[in-house]
Amino acid sequence: MSSLADANVQSDLDIAPLLLPAKVLRNDAQAIKAAHELAQVASLQAAKRDRQRKLPWAEIEQFTRSGLGSISIPREYGGPQVSFVTLAEVFAIISAADPALGQIPQNQFGILNLVLGSATEAQKKQLFKSVLDGWRIGNAGPERGSKNTLELKARITADGVLNGQKFYSTGALFAHWVAVKALNDDGKQVLAFIRRGTPGLRIVDDWSGFGQRTTASGTILLNNVQADPELVVDNWRINDTPNIQGAVSQLIQAAIDAGIARGAIDDAIDFVKTRARPWIDAKAERASDDLYVIADIGKLKIELHAAEALLRKAGQVLDEVSAAPLTAESAARASIAVAEAKVLTTEISLLASEKLFELAGSRATLAEFNLDRHWRNARVHTLHDPVRWKYHAVGAYRLNGTLPNRHSWI
Repeated sequence: MSSLADANVQSDLDIAPLLLPAKVLRNDAQAIKAAHELAQVASLQAAKRDRQRKLPWAEIEQFTRSGLGSISIPREYGGPQVSFVTLAEVFAIISAADPALGQIPQNQFGILNLVLGSATEAQKKQLFKSVLDGWRIGNAGPERGSKNTLELKARITADGVLNGQKFYSTGALFAHWVAVKALNDDGKQVLAFIRRGTPGLRIVDDWSGFGQRTTASGTILLNNVQADPELVVDNWRINDTPNIQGAVSQLIQAAIDAGIARGAIDDAIDFVKTRARPWIDAKAERASDDLYVIADIGKLKIELHAAEALLRKAGQVLDEVSAAPLTAESAARASIAVAEAKVLTTEISLLASEKLFELAGSRATLAEFNLDRHWRNARVHTLHDPVRWKYHAVGAYRLNGTLPNRHSWI
């Protein structure tokens, strides 16, 4: 199904998932503990889920029940408001076990930050409370066939009728709310929160990317979908003043890539220790005693630690600038710090997932191990936005004091 004519044909995918009670975590330590507990469970069948493209329903439900879905909600609205440092580490921990599981709730946190910056007080209270109660938010922003990723063809009328078609709709299939970006009659961008099951809203499980295979990042069809006017957020307002929307979104993206690198390096070390054979010229009994293998593992770990250090620094900068009134300069400082981290997390995720095979040897390519999922996941996820433009943004800022553009990709 790929046309709006199909949008009124109902299927099981159009029924909202079961709403389960969720904990409300109270501090950063609880969030880290919950992330480790989820990662331990998620890692057990991650390779099998990827191979069979089995969606991680049980794991995403554990994510929600554990309280992880609401960790960024401000304290004044009943949430724990963990630090950005902790938020990034939570996503890195989960993504080391299964980066598809890490990506599914990623947009929820970007959307929550957008709500914080542009929604009315009544909208904030309702939407934040719903997430605290266990509701999940899915993404319906990007579109295919547009001039660029900023262009929108979806439209919403003054009386709240939505029409359009979306793709890369990560999280929507698992969600209770679908957050739809559209242009209103004035040509301004709004974000409409649509309940799953609303007539005319169709979710099509047609994601076929060779990596991040179980994110269900496919099509959404919108055919005369009636939005609740009280839940249409004027998110165009966020760009009227300095904001950290792009930096928050990119921090989580970088954390997922850091997690992919961790998982790839851990699997490389395990395979070298338990299955790989030493090269004949190494004159070693074990592959783990090969001097070149040892040096390469050391290099990978150093580059991973450098990426993680910049990721923590980026989180710290976000914590600092968000604690005071934002200015154009402080918002730019956050974006640049995150951009620097994003460059290194992208590069180490790709390097580690490729180097794994060189170090582990031919046996590591066998389908039974499914170790190629690390590279496939890294390659697909890092295509979200090109790091070549991160280099440009950092250089322009450091050399000429040029502030980065204000959008969700920087």
